[in-house]
Amino acid sequence: MSRQIEIVEVGPRDGLQNDPTLLDTGVKLEFIARLVDAGVKRMEVASFVHPKLVPAMADSDAIMGALPRHDGVKYIGLALNERGLRRALDAGCDEINFVMVASAGFGLKNQKATPDETAALFERIAILAHDEGVPIAATISVAFGDPFDGEVPMARLATLAGRAAAAGACEIALGDTIGVADPWDVTARLAAVRAAVGDVPLRVHFHNTRNTALANIHAAITAGVSIVDASCGGIGGCPFAPAATGNVPTEDVLYMLHRGGFDTGISLKKMIETSRWLADALGHDVPALLPKAGPFPT
Repeated sequence: MSRQIEIVEVGPRDGLQNDPTLLDTGVKLEFIARLVDAGVKRMEVASFVHPKLVPAMADSDAIMGALPRHDGVKYIGLALNERGLRRALDAGCDEINFVMVASAGFGLKNQKATPDETAALFERIAILAHDEGVPIAATISVAFGDPFDGEVPMARLATLAGRAAAAGACEIALGDTIGVADPWDVTARLAAVRAAVGDVPLRVHFHNTRNTALANIHAAITAGVSIVDASCGGIGGCPFAPAATGNVPTEDVLYMLHRGGFDTGISLKKMIETSRWLADALGHDVPALLPKAGPFPT
């Protein structure tokens, strides 16, 4: 049997949040439905932040209220604080993705909080999700580098991950928010985090800002990670990161993994079709290469 790699689709949240085109709620729902039809089982669909900060996510409550529920499909909502977490729970999210931060420069601009403050907040409010029986994961943003502070100490990253694990995080993700990671750094940081969190599942979230995301995913999988974030079309990026470009394209990741003998449970053909549909809906090309080049063998 081939090894299973779980793809967490983030296009409807991290993808759309930084796109210049604001899609209507109905179009977003069609996007999500197409992703489900392609075989996606986990995806971020909502962000419970103030709509003035991220206007593209202002309809997150409406999205959650209108989503059709399918057996085995889990919808994830992102939260940065207690209010966002409570909103995500009230909206009926199947999972919560809480964002911690690995460096003060980015943290103060993005969340108005330092690394220690985001860890302390997670420790305090994770119990709210636990009480509701809703899994809560911790994504550590700028885990590989901060656009304002530069390099992020590996020891700090491991400490933050350890605190998240101790507070009951069901999964810990390392986020390359500005796309500065390289495969060797990925290997080293995953090893440091693994030593701090024990058997808590790890997930990776790479942006393709400097064209290293696929290489970084290869390094992460070689290091034992089996959960990977990706965005259909490669759209998105963090609105608070200077010169932010898109996430790693889901269809490009699928092509690499499928050619390598890995199983994702997602149809590459349908994902390419969805990416082409998405480009039409957004009114501009998307960064992914597979919709342009096509799969191989044809």
